[in-house]
Amino acid sequence: MLIRDVETFVVGNPPPRHGGRYFIFVKLTTDDGIDGIGEAYVATVGPHLVADMIVDVAERHLVGHRPFDVESFWRRAYGSGYALRPDPTLCGVMSALEVACWDIVGKATGRPVYDLLGGRVHEGLRSYTYLYPEGGDAYDTPVPGEDAAPNLYTDPDLAAEAAVRAIEMGFTAIKFDPAGPYTVYDGRQPSLERLDLSERYVRAVREAVGDRADLLFGTHGQFTPSGALRLARRIEKYDPLWFEEPVPTDDLEGMARVAAGTTIPVATGERLTTVTEFAAVLRAGAASILQPDLGRSGGILQGKKIASLGEVHQALLAPHCYCGPVVAAANIALATCSPNFLVLESIDRWDGFHADLLETPIRWEDGMVVPSTEPGLGVVLDEEVARAHPYTGDELHLAPEEAPMGFAEGLGGPDRTTDDEPWWDQPR
Repeated sequence: MLIRDVETFVVGNPPPRHGGRYFIFVKLTTDDGIDGIGEAYVATVGPHLVADMIVDVAERHLVGHRPFDVESFWRRAYGSGYALRPDPTLCGVMSALEVACWDIVGKATGRPVYDLLGGRVHEGLRSYTYLYPEGGDAYDTPVPGEDAAPNLYTDPDLAAEAAVRAIEMGFTAIKFDPAGPYTVYDGRQPSLERLDLSERYVRAVREAVGDRADLLFGTHGQFTPSGALRLARRIEKYDPLWFEEPVPTDDLEGMARVAAGTTIPVATGERLTTVTEFAAVLRAGAASILQPDLGRSGGILQGKKIASLGEVHQALLAPHCYCGPVVAAANIALATCSPNFLVLESIDRWDGFHADLLETPIRWEDGMVVPSTEPGLGVVLDEEVARAHPYTGDELHLAPEEAPMGFAEGLGGPDRTTDDEPWWDQPR
């Protein structure tokens, strides 16, 4: 059995666009007609360029080879062009192709992928959700000069209401990130406004849900170690399950200082690739919860190595997923066979457009994901739906702010810098 063809799909995610602006899928086909589906979580360059990269890597290192030879493909691609080091773009491309290979291998053997990686450990997988506003568009931004409508991301009362809705759906863990926009200039000190908002936000959510749910406090590598510790001291009393990416992800020494200085477990991993980078996190004592995203971190086998390494260090596994349903299926396969699994990121209840993209939706019941028993990943891309929703924009999946944050951020004080006048000259 040899891989014969490669095809890509760049799919636009319609409003409310939970999970991102677009999804990048790849389909591999063998010479005896078995298809495998994969997905790349790459946000560094445009998605159509990523799709071209996927085809290039596949044609160089995978077409004409056996899908079973995952390790040799991975090393050939990882070393291409004399790279041989973690690279988020290349590893995202490799991840998509590697996941598709596992899907083929599972179908060829008639077994779910998790059966090929040690077998089922968990019958159901606890999942968490971000807090989302009802309706609307996740990428809507306020119009300058207009009064901003109440915003769940900065309004503790709205957040509390959303948290209760999530609990009533069945979730027992909820994530939110009120600590402010991330910028290309991070890490920074949090403003006094953000410290105050973050504390009020966590308090409101904790009071609303009581002990019915764990609280997951997200940041995006926004703060210096001292700034992160200032924030941690504000929210420790509400007992969050984790403090996510408190400092830039390449500052392992700083993250270790945060981990040592707070009772909140530190989580990291969505922007890391390969077992090498996760090993460095664990050696530094920088985090005790690992969040590989299998559409970026190197694929399923790298994910298994990361999970196994975590076991040695008593670190828990919480796969990240802010993308499409194929990465979700890969995460589910890894979580199912990992003894140190903690919780799985879910995009809503895997309903909406994520369900539309699959011939059979991911099964979600009462806050738990139920792993499929079908061969391979257990999901089949509905290609008709994928082709009917091409992504035609030019924006990236995620985009940090490109201006430094001012002392005040408009949370009850002067606004950030505008094109008209600096915030320090605006009326107070």
